[in-house]
Amino acid sequence: MTRIAVLASHGGSILQAVMDAGASGELSAEVVAVISNNSGSMALRRARGAGIATWHLSSRTHPAQETLDAVICTTLQQARPDWVLLAGYMKKLGPRTLDAFQGRILNVHPALLPKHGGRGFYGRRVHQAVVDAGDAETGATVHLVDADYDTGPILAQVRVSVEAGDRVEDVEQRVQRAERRLVVDTLSAIVDRRIDPGSAAG
Repeated sequence: MTRIAVLASHGGSILQAVMDAGASGELSAEVVAVISNNSGSMALRRARGAGIATWHLSSRTHPAQETLDAVICTTLQQARPDWVLLAGYMKKLGPRTLDAFQGRILNVHPALLPKHGGRGFYGRRVHQAVVDAGDAETGATVHLVDADYDTGPILAQVRVSVEAGDRVEDVEQRVQRAERRLVVDTLSAIVDRRIDPGSAAG
């Protein structure tokens, strides 16, 4: 059984989709740890409700960036995940964690990278940028994580149409539905070896 650790900051809807897919047998994987930088996040509540080990690790618990990076890295290593999934995680991972799990950290971004990605592009800001640009389509991307924001090798994308008159909320909801499906499908393809992240990284 493939082991997945998830880092999330807020609602945890992607986390829930992965947990549900694992519980139903659709995904041959289990979530073994959830870390959040937000002590009150729904992601932590979802994980605790499912009996999954959780941690709140943030600049509040560890003000020094190097210390926080070390604690996140150690916590993940103790959980022994095969893959680390950033699912709506609003913080940048430190160099120690990136090095320890190089080639095994996945991020989901709510746009068609490289468009509308990078520092400052997260959450509803991404969908606002799509609407402001008048884009006819948007989507979601799963990619390997490297040292910068949203720049690692792309593993999978899903396209979502933007309709005339769409509000930002409309685009956001449509992308979120597609995003959850994309993450489960991509994890399934990795577990079943239909996607080789190593070749993408190379």
